Parts: sequence; C-alpha cells; structure tokens
Amino acid sequence: MTREEARRRAEELVGQMTVEEKASQLRYDAPAVERLGVPAYNWWGEALHGVARAGVATSFPQAIGMAATFDVELLQKAGDVAATEGRAKYNALSAENDRDIYKGLTFWSPNVNIFRDPRWGRGQETYGEDPYLTSRLGVAYVEGLQGDGDVLKSAACAKHFAVHSGPEALRHEFNAVATKKDMAETYLPAFKACVQEAGVEAVMGAYNRTNGEPCCGSRTLMQDILRGEWGFEGHFVSDCWAIRDFHEKHMVTHTMEESAALALKSGCDINCGVTYLYLLKALEQGLVTEEEITEAAVRAFTTRYLLGLFDGSKYDDIPYEKVECEEHLEVAQQLARESVVLLKNDGVLPLNASAGHTIGVIGPNANSREALIGNYHGTSSRYITVLEGIQDKVGHNGRVLYSEGSHLFKDRVENLAWENDRIAEAVTVAKHSDVVVLCVGLNETLEGEEGDTGNSYASGDKADLLLPAPQRRLMEAVFAVGKPVVVCLMTGSAIDLSEAQEKAAAIMQLWYPGARGGKAVADILFGECSPSGKLPVTFYRSLDDLPAFEDYSMKGRTYRYMEKEALYPFGYGLTYGDMQVERASLASRDDISGDVTVQITVKNVGNAATGDVIQIYVKDMESPCTVPNHSLCAFTRVFLEAGESRELTVPVSGQAFLVVDDEGAHVKGSGRYVLYVGTGQPDERTAALSGKRCVEVSVK
Repeated sequence: MTREEARRRAEELVGQMTVEEKASQLRYDAPAVERLGVPAYNWWGEALHGVARAGVATSFPQAIGMAATFDVELLQKAGDVAATEGRAKYNALSAENDRDIYKGLTFWSPNVNIFRDPRWGRGQETYGEDPYLTSRLGVAYVEGLQGDGDVLKSAACAKHFAVHSGPEALRHEFNAVATKKDMAETYLPAFKACVQEAGVEAVMGAYNRTNGEPCCGSRTLMQDILRGEWGFEGHFVSDCWAIRDFHEKHMVTHTMEESAALALKSGCDINCGVTYLYLLKALEQGLVTEEEITEAAVRAFTTRYLLGLFDGSKYDDIPYEKVECEEHLEVAQQLARESVVLLKNDGVLPLNASAGHTIGVIGPNANSREALIGNYHGTSSRYITVLEGIQDKVGHNGRVLYSEGSHLFKDRVENLAWENDRIAEAVTVAKHSDVVVLCVGLNETLEGEEGDTGNSYASGDKADLLLPAPQRRLMEAVFAVGKPVVVCLMTGSAIDLSEAQEKAAAIMQLWYPGARGGKAVADILFGECSPSGKLPVTFYRSLDDLPAFEDYSMKGRTYRYMEKEALYPFGYGLTYGDMQVERASLASRDDISGDVTVQITVKNVGNAATGDVIQIYVKDMESPCTVPNHSLCAFTRVFLEAGESRELTVPVSGQAFLVVDDEGAHVKGSGRYVLYVGTGQPDERTAALSGKRCVEVSVK
C-alpha cells in the first residue's frame, strides 16, 4: 500500500469519527472505536536492542555495543529480527485480545542522539559520538525494522528530536543552546538520514528545550526542519509526559490546555502522557481547531494502515515460534562477538582453555545478569554470564575459581559484615590462579534514564568517569597480587581506565553484551574468534578534558573537536590478527555528485584470522569552516585469514567534502582534502596504541 492510498483510507475512516473519538486516538493508549471496528491500540513499544518490556525476546547487545561493531549489514539484520519477533508476538497476543502497552508494532527506536558527553546515562542507547556512524547504523536499523515490502513490518521511530544528551536530572526544564553550525554539523544529520534515506515512520521529540523552544512544541524543529526542509510525512510522538513539562517545568505555557494546544499546533500527533486528555477543553477554549485534531488523527491512522492492521498482510502468518529461535540467537551472538573492543593485550590473550590452568574470575559483574542486558531490555529464557561462559568453555580441562570481590557500589556485600568483605576472598582467588579475569563496571541501576536508576540523585548520569570506589579498591588489591589480569569492563559509556592501562595484562570493553553475552565473551577470551570491535566513543583521560556537562557547544567534545589526547580514541580497537592497509588510492570520481571511490589493499600480516574495520576519515586542509580535526566519512568490515590479502573498493559520498558554515548551510569546501585510510583514526594516540598509521590519499 502506498502512503497516498494509506492516507486516503485514513481520511475516510477518521471522517466517520466524532471529534471526541478523533481526540481519543491521539493518546498513546488509544481506545477502541467499536462502532467503526477500530480495536484499541497502544503506540508505546520498545525495540532498542531487541523487543523490550513485552516478555521473552532475543536479547542483543545494548545499542552502544551494536555501534562498536561498525557493521551496517548486521544492524539491519538485528532490526529485521526485532521486527519479526515483534510481529510474532503481536500476532499471538492480539489473538488473545491482549493489546497492552509494549505489545504493538510501533517501536520507539532507534535513539540517534549524539553521545557528546560520557557522563550521560542514556548514552548507552545511542550509536556513539559520530554523526556519520550514527547515520549509517540508524538508517540500517530503521530499514531492518520497517522492511522493504508494501506493508511496514513494524514502524520505527527516530528519537529524541533534537539536541538531547543530558543532563538527565535537568531534562524537564533544560534549554539546550546550540549554534546553527553545531545543529547542522553534529546534532541533526542522523535524524535527516533516517527521514530521507530510510523513510522512518515516526519521530519522537525530546524533553528539553532547544534554543528556547520545547522540542515537542517547536515549530522550528517540527515544521520548519522536519516537515518543511526534510519532507517528513510520518507521525510525530512526544516523549513520555514531556508536554506536561511545558507548563510545569519550562514555563512556556500556563495550563494543560495551553500545553496540549502548543504541541498539537506545532505538529505533535501522538501524546505519550495524559496532556491530550485536555484537547477537547482546548477546543472549547478556541486554542485548537477540529481540523488540527483531524490532521493528527489522519497521520496516526495512516501509520496503522501502512502496518496492515486493518487489511492484513503477509506478516500475519509469522508464527510465535520465531521468538528466540536459533537463527535469531545466532545473530545476537555474532553482534556480541563483533561488539567486544580489545583495548590492550600484552600477549596474555587468547587464553588456552585446554591447558589445565586455573582461571580466577573476579568482580561484581562476573556473574551478573544485570550487567548483560543494559536498559530498555527484553526478557531472555536463558542468561549466560561471563563466569558461566568461562566455566562452560574450560569444562574439565582446568579449574575456574570465582569471587564476587566487591559489591557493585556499596562498601560491603553483606550488610552486617566489615567493609570490603569480599576482597580477601578475591585476593585468595587471584593467588591461586594462573590468570585472573576481572569483571568490573556498571549496570542499568547506575547509568541509564532519569527515574530508572538507583544512583544518589536517581538521574542516571555519572558524576565522574571513575569506577565506584569498592571496585577501585578491588582492582588495586587484585593487581597487587602480581598475576596477569584481564580486565573486562561492562559499561555503556567511557570509564577512566588509566590504572588498568598501566597495570593490566589485557583490557576488553564488553559494553552490555546481551542476555547470553557471556558465551561470546568466552569465545573471544579463548581465541575461538578474534575481537574486532571499535570504540564508537572517545575514552577521555578525565573530566578536566571536557567542557561543562550543560554546555552544548561541540568545542572540545568528541574526536572531531577535542584538543587534548584521549586515553583510547574513537575508532580504536585491537585484534588477535594484524590487519594492515598497504595501499590506498582514488579509483574514480564523479565530478557532478562529488562522490569518489577509494581502492584499498588490505592484508592480515598476523598469525590469527580476524575481522577488522577499515575506516576512512576526511580533512579539509584549508576551509575555515571545517571541523578542527577530521571526520569519519566511510567504513567497511573485512574478515581475512592469517596471511590473506584483499582489494576493497569503498565509496565516499560527495557530502563528505562539504563543510558547514556559521549559518548551518552545507557549502563547498576548499577543494583540497586528505583522506586517511586505516584501521583507526589518523591521530598520534591511535598510532602509539596500535603501532599503525593511516595511508593518506590527496583529493583535489
């Protein structure tokens, strides 16, 4: 069904409704209109990394972990798996007349906000700090969720529009001030790509104000940019209870009726919250018109028709047996394996599972299910922690000793015990082990969304980049034993790993690897596959390197604008192999579009087969409008056996050679550019950590 046909059908249906019925359909929990055969529908669904909050579903790594794969095809496959399982669950549950929250086909994913500050607790939901990477992965996930048929497999939603990345504690009253240049250069590109390239069906507004306007009532964002400049035709939904903030927190309106009117007239079709219960009163007061209510309802029903919810579709035959099927679980495992980033390895990895060694597994996240799943997660029928993955891998070929070591954040595990009541056990385990796997980090109770976390302010943000104090004490005690230590960090954001970089034998960033992620981690620890993930965010040395959290200027933030050396740079990650870019040159150039293709010779000169990510960065050498450093403009995944070489042809869009001026316009650059081709950034820190430098290609 075309959008034109779906809209025509929606207009016919809505045209038969009373104004009261139309207004009722703009709630997220839209009631049935029984006389017209319209069933109840709940718009609120989640599928950030698999179907969430609706019972059993395949559990993928958290979004930030999926971003670390730099794998566009795999992200699209993950989106398709989520849509398939969403359909399977919808088909089965709606047949039982269960139309509850989280059980529809409108998924409020992906989160394509820019992770500009490592303190932001919800940064784990994003694809990192780079607008190009976020755009490519966001488009892929949307395409996977929505499918390529005449009927939407599910409806994706790009959120949170726009300029939204903390602080969580202030989000209901905060005004994010961003220049036109920063908007166009950083904060908006991923949303634009999701709209214009992927045809995303929905966009969700943010809680905050942007340059003075509340995002869910911003004519600039919703009318001028989204529908005007970009041609968005889908529906717009508010973040949950964000419209109430207009009068309670932002103080831009005075009453529920005024807030509902501002949102509706600005273009917000669906209200997650209760403010649209006051739309009829707003109508009585002359604040909105029936025509405006009608238009929002038509947009909403256009989406429902595009989903085939009234006429049926081929997706109605997807059986419940597709939920958590073997094929889907393998996609999750592949994502988990590709998401792990090896930050340091002095040769201790990979471990030998059959050597008869004793492996000490220590740390509050070693046997934690919470550390596997991240926030906005589904339910798994089985969980495999890092400890369990190691135990399964070693079997009877050696011994695995375990100690929790410390509480995640409290000063003792048992309330009546002394402080640090598990450290002596951890030290004992380390002393009796040949090698230690130390699992530290956070989970969704410490970093996440405001209101969902249990930290001291319930804000979800981190106060600093340090591990909780009990874990720092544990790490010091384990290092002091003198055994080789493999630090496994499970977080959704950057942590200060300076001490680990100095003292650990190896460091792996695991993110939140999914419900069965411990199996994938063990596969990597024991060399069944090579780590190949890359950091989608910068790991800073300290907060001293960053501007204030509330400052939305990009100056000094992320690899494109930072002025100080990173601890671990964006795009960095080691493997067990040794992928080398031996040559790179321009293969072709389109003088009209500006698109170029780069011919690359890459060889694995190491002794282990491995995947890796070939990255291309661009630098305008003369334009005053260019970003201070360089920008990712293309990437591709490649897998090579030991000693194997391959020729790659990688396209670079002509958009990469444009710069953004102070008015936010994309304009031609200087005409003198350098492309940097390698397995990481062209910065000195990456070269020092990896021992590799990018190959440079001049473009004029």
